[in-house]
Amino acid sequence: MSVSVSVAPVDSLLSRRSVKLVQAPAPSDDELSLILEAAMRAPDHGRLRPWRFAIIRGDAVGKLADMSISRIKETGGELTSTKEESVRRWLANVPMLIAVACRLDHANTKIPERERMLATGAAVTNMLNAAHMLGYGAFWSTGLGTYVEEVAEDLGFDPLDYIFMGYVSLGTPINPVQPMERPDFHEYVTEWSGV
Repeated sequence: MSVSVSVAPVDSLLSRRSVKLVQAPAPSDDELSLILEAAMRAPDHGRLRPWRFAIIRGDAVGKLADMSISRIKETGGELTSTKEESVRRWLANVPMLIAVACRLDHANTKIPERERMLATGAAVTNMLNAAHMLGYGAFWSTGLGTYVEEVAEDLGFDPLDYIFMGYVSLGTPINPVQPMERPDFHEYVTEWSGV
């Protein structure tokens, strides 16, 4: 049986790359809905749908920077003035962030935590691909206090019930997006043919 594959979507996947420096406009509400719908198509053992997202846009992006930097300092985290300045400069242009968390269902002991995290990662990958296909730049970052419990709590992700996994920034690329040199996949693949 032969399978017909559309070349254009594959070409789009092969041209995707992370784009950190973005500006307005962000995806419209309709485009954001498509990006989030793509997340819902991620592989997900047990249909737990462990991913949770918080949309941060407009003035709230600057408030997030203030909150996360403040929380990092309060908890004794390392944050040099150079790093703080760099973060604020980056976020000054970012029109939209999506905070990402993985929900831990303590009542479900059948499906391990790592499978929930893999499903959440797959959902984010779908979002990154959808954003790229819509012509936006996207970047998954674990900066901004991702590993500071108080930041997760302030975003509504109680560390007892969620693993906070960072942010996806979305917007229009500031600079032309250049193709990126990728390693040869053969370096990462072996073939197992039995014992």
